[in-house]
Amino acid sequence: MAKLNRMLVGWANYFCLGPVSKAYRAVDQYAKMRLRLWLRTKHKVRGRANEVFPDKRLYEALGLVRLDLRTRNFPWKA
Repeated sequence: MAKLNRMLVGWANYFCLGPVSKAYRAVDQYAKMRLRLWLRTKHKVRGRANEVFPDKRLYEALGLVRLDLRTRNFPWKA
């Protein structure tokens, strides 16, 4: 998880100029989807991965970084 978080934060820091909220949300959604697919395959879970690995578990228990929260500190954020 640390490697994924470093990559996401590095990407966010590189592309932090201008209005990036939509891009950060899109990257967050994609990262959640891919992480859930990987976890479902790793743990051989059937069914919907959203039920077994909800957002709260991904962010709190597993420590996935949230890029959309990083835009709160930007001066141009309305």
